[in-house]
Amino acid sequence: MKGLVVAFVLMGLFASSCWAADIRVNGLFGGSAVLVINGKQRLLKQGQTSPEGVTLIDSNSRRAVVELDGRQMTLGLSDHISSSFQAAEMAEVRIPRAENGHYFVSGFINGRPADFMVDTGATSIAMNLHHAEQLGVNFRRGRKGSASTAGGIVNAYHIPLQKLTIGNITLNQVDATVVVGDFPSQILLGNSFLSRVEMSEEEGVMVLRTKF
Repeated sequence: MKGLVVAFVLMGLFASSCWAADIRVNGLFGGSAVLVINGKQRLLKQGQTSPEGVTLIDSNSRRAVVELDGRQMTLGLSDHISSSFQAAEMAEVRIPRAENGHYFVSGFINGRPADFMVDTGATSIAMNLHHAEQLGVNFRRGRKGSASTAGGIVNAYHIPLQKLTIGNITLNQVDATVVVGDFPSQILLGNSFLSRVEMSEEEGVMVLRTKF
């Protein structure tokens, strides 16, 4: 997708947990990734586990999802995590501003990968019918209603998403609106998520942090 900028994700693990491997992302492809694990370069395909015990869960040209010891992490190109890394308890996601002035980030809806555009003017997570069908969102079980778009008032379904993950921030029961039609072309990360995290901007980088 044009203009998509990968979020630089700082993975917040609890102080009692750490990774048993040193992992760096050297290459990203659809369904595979080049990882340097404990100094050894590994080309892993989706679902494959390295001799070090690192499993590639999902990968595209923007990010890879890896799993080690039952814990998953999203990494962008050149991102690095080591066994000596002991993160603070507060989860944090940093999203660079794209050239068009918007903020784009990858994440997961109910465990399925999705790409978002941050929209502080959107009341909730917003997506079109095609997005919902791709993500397996059973929108017809939601509450029928309407949504205001640039083209006027359109039919919509309002439904809570069971789980929404951006980087290492996961929220449950996040309100979403599924718009009947092709709008919006990009899934919008709206205030049903943003209002539940701390949000700030630092020199062109949007920073999201968990609230306590």
